[in-house]
Amino acid sequence: MKKIIITAAIAGAIGFATGNAFWYLASPLWIDIVVNETATAAETETLLVAGNFVGADAIHQGHGVAEIFQGTDGGKIVAFSDFEVTNGPDLKVWLVAHPNPGSRDDVLGSDYIALGVLKGNIGNQNYAIPAGTDLSRYQSVVIWCEQFSVLFATAALES
Repeated sequence: MKKIIITAAIAGAIGFATGNAFWYLASPLWIDIVVNETATAAETETLLVAGNFVGADAIHQGHGVAEIFQGTDGGKIVAFSDFEVTNGPDLKVWLVAHPNPGSRDDVLGSDYIALGVLKGNIGNQNYAIPAGTDLSRYQSVVIWCEQFSVLFATAALES
């Protein structure tokens, strides 16, 4: 009887761990997070650069527009519009020095600044750029899975 209880406890612990791991890794495939932020006083901001998102590969897809604005107060933001990307775990928004990263090595071999956690995989959203950032050094915006070092989408920035 003791052997059955121990076996059941071990099987239950393994099942619990496996189920949680599956949920964490796979649930973004069917759960979308929609965000609808408005750009902050767009009429008083100057558009500096913009680019269109493209997916990194057949699995990691993305589209929409990334625009960098400078406000009248000198602050800068990255604004996403009509944005959608394949959802995944631990997605972040990065400014990257590489002009058009197409692979993990392009991103990791380049200088970058993390702007924060992706707020949602669908919708309009804004990300503050740290004060003092030299935007001439950064030529693209990427959606990056930090936990697994996977590129999801990229937008090459142009004036």
